[in-house]
Amino acid sequence: MKMTEIKTKATKLGIKPGKMKKEALIRTIQEEEGNFPCFGSAMEHCSQEDCCWREDCLPV
Repeated sequence: MKMTEIKTKATKLGIKPGKMKKEALIRTIQEEEGNFPCFGSAMEHCSQEDCCWREDCLPV
């Protein structure tokens, strides 16, 4: 997901993205949505099958 899309999603949730880096902004969005703020922390496996960030998060 592109940064502009992430910022739009954040704004809709009442988050002011400002100059937050992608990882921090996504983790803030995850928390606001009631999810575990884990973006970018999985090494090889992630149990969050329905996460909308999954494709950007897991290493290829």
